[in-house]
Amino acid sequence: MARRQLELSNEVAAELAGAQDQILRTLEEHLDCAIYLRGNVVTLDGDADAVQAAATVVRELSSLVARGHELGPATIESVTRVLDERESPAQVLEDVVWRHRNLKVAPKSVNQKRYVDAIRRSTITFGVGPAGTGKTFLAIAMAVAALSRREVNRIILTRPAVEAGERLGFLPGDLMAKVDPYLRPLFDALHDMLDAERVAAHLERAVIEVAPLAFMRGRTLNDSFVILDEAQNTSPEQMKMFLTRLGFGSKMVVTGDITQVDLPRDQKSGLVVVNDILTGVEGIEFIRFGGEDVVRHKLVQRIVAAYDEHSQRAAPELRPAPSPSRERRRTN
Repeated sequence: MARRQLELSNEVAAELAGAQDQILRTLEEHLDCAIYLRGNVVTLDGDADAVQAAATVVRELSSLVARGHELGPATIESVTRVLDERESPAQVLEDVVWRHRNLKVAPKSVNQKRYVDAIRRSTITFGVGPAGTGKTFLAIAMAVAALSRREVNRIILTRPAVEAGERLGFLPGDLMAKVDPYLRPLFDALHDMLDAERVAAHLERAVIEVAPLAFMRGRTLNDSFVILDEAQNTSPEQMKMFLTRLGFGSKMVVTGDITQVDLPRDQKSGLVVVNDILTGVEGIEFIRFGGEDVVRHKLVQRIVAAYDEHSQRAAPELRPAPSPSRERRRTN
């Protein structure tokens, strides 16, 4: 057993204490040692390696507090996740993509940081991974930020209107009313980024366009930030059609989860096929997310892991490379 004591500033000690020691208890859940806080001194008890790792986490949290971050369970989870990848939490968590009122959008994992950087430097970026990894949310935040800086003149958000067990024909209304449920997640993300009045004004002036993938055919999209969501439900032909809409001064982001394909069993997913065709092409990057990047409820991580294990043989080339933390857990 080893013991280590760290003296903290009063501000950091107050943040760590939190309401009824919630932050300390969350820290203990992520670290393999006991943690006690008395005054502004934190005591770590446990195996030597665990105590050393815990001390690193506490120092990183202290650094974030000094930079103005508020500590919460999500922050602790993000810090421990990033440290597992041997990266600097401050470098990842302080890369703020977009701010709106109380919302601050920034990467919460190393892969999310790589994804954001890839979008910045590449013309076309593919974000492939399970639900809850922030693929669409971060892409829309990047699009809104680019629009606000006038790097693009419009944002175009699109999805294939593929039925996931439902029937479009039985839904009431005209075509747009029928496909609205399929586009609703994109509208929800937009309303998180901007005031409702601003979204409505942009939609009315076609500065922001949200439309089914079929509406992209025959167009050339110049000076636009274009996001294709749920791309696993495109056919190879649809994927080619979409990518060739790229115009001058535009960026494209393609997101999808190859474990949630709703196409007929005998039809290939365009997201799977495009990996074989475009890997290595200059100006195009593929970012693969894994279960460790899920930033939703912890149960979602376990669900993703279970499904991922079940479908290991499906398109392994699109799966993320094992992270150092995953390799360590596998060998322990």
